[in-house]
Amino acid sequence: MSPATRQIVFINTAHTFTHYSLLILPTAVLAMAAPGGAFGPDYGPILALATGMFVLYGLLSLPQGWLVQRLGRKVLMAAFFLGTGGGLIAAGLASGPVMLAVTLAAAGGFAAIYHPIGTTMLVEAAGDKPGRSIGVNGVFGNLGVALAPVVSAFLANAGGWRAAFIVPGALCALAGLAWMRMPMIKGGVQSSTRPFPPIPRHLVRRAVIVLLLIAASSGLVFNAFTILLPKLLQERLADNTSLLPLVGACAFLVTLCGALTQFTVGRMIDRNTLKRVFLPVSIVLTPAMAALSFAQGWLVLPLCAAVAASIFGQVTVNETMAARYISPALRARIYSVRFFVGFLGASGAAPVVSILYERTGSVSVVTAVLSGFCVVTLGCALFFPNRREELEPELWLEAGVAPVAAE
Repeated sequence: MSPATRQIVFINTAHTFTHYSLLILPTAVLAMAAPGGAFGPDYGPILALATGMFVLYGLLSLPQGWLVQRLGRKVLMAAFFLGTGGGLIAAGLASGPVMLAVTLAAAGGFAAIYHPIGTTMLVEAAGDKPGRSIGVNGVFGNLGVALAPVVSAFLANAGGWRAAFIVPGALCALAGLAWMRMPMIKGGVQSSTRPFPPIPRHLVRRAVIVLLLIAASSGLVFNAFTILLPKLLQERLADNTSLLPLVGACAFLVTLCGALTQFTVGRMIDRNTLKRVFLPVSIVLTPAMAALSFAQGWLVLPLCAAVAASIFGQVTVNETMAARYISPALRARIYSVRFFVGFLGASGAAPVVSILYERTGSVSVVTAVLSGFCVVTLGCALFFPNRREELEPELWLEAGVAPVAAE
């Protein structure tokens, strides 16, 4: 394996740890909530302790474009691995709600490093066809989403809820030590030598508006759905604490569907305009999410799989938008802003889920509210440009002189 390929492996591994770390608590809480326990018997208040984690995960993504110019990618990625891992280990040692909230927030702050820095490194390495690389990277990220509930359920069942935090935290920190020993490779495996085309400004503005709108709405929907998923499956399939591993296994299968869709979408993007992929994915999302409000029994599984496929598939589309419409010089800053806006939406997921659940005692209201936010995703897909120049960038020179119709 070449040094450049090893670097890409670390970037993809970091994506797995990022999403895994954010979704330990939603499964661990099912084992933590107990009468007389240090955290109380109720699901909602314990889940709300993750709010600080998601807030810092969003806020601290914004300065990454500035920090990378001063500290470099090597240092920031090392801080990601060691800081996220250390925060999770500390969370596993927490003795009360305040300490758990603080340590989770620390882990979320360090996890904020990954997306602006890692995605920029990945896109630069991908060359002229970033869709496949982004799709593969998305599979690794969603592998973290898929593994979090099943592995956390297994660890909590075997060694208590503390093991669910300490074991992945230690693995993340070890990956950081390995990263620090690896020499940094500039450029990528197949970096593009083609100059970035002169795209008309009105189309760039239109793409950026969609990018930020979809970041806010999909950030909330993505996080809320992945947080809610273990509880949703527990209520509809296995309302028994002894069946926690079954809940984790079902959640794994659901999110695995999303990960596989992300890889497929990545390959499709390299052969199609973004809108042609984005629109069908968005059309599926709203009715599938709404149907989860009343579905019961095993019907929940295919519906959850459809929602996961739609949500995760559109993530690949969104990350490719910047690669096709934003010049490399501005890309790290745009990714920082994009993920900042997205994670601001994501930071509202834990309180939205916990408050709605506490007031209604049911996940149905939560999924109904989320289906409303899914309509925003569909509107963004309809508004996004559909340009053949995305696949043949040399045609942007002609469009720059006499812009053609946007649709």
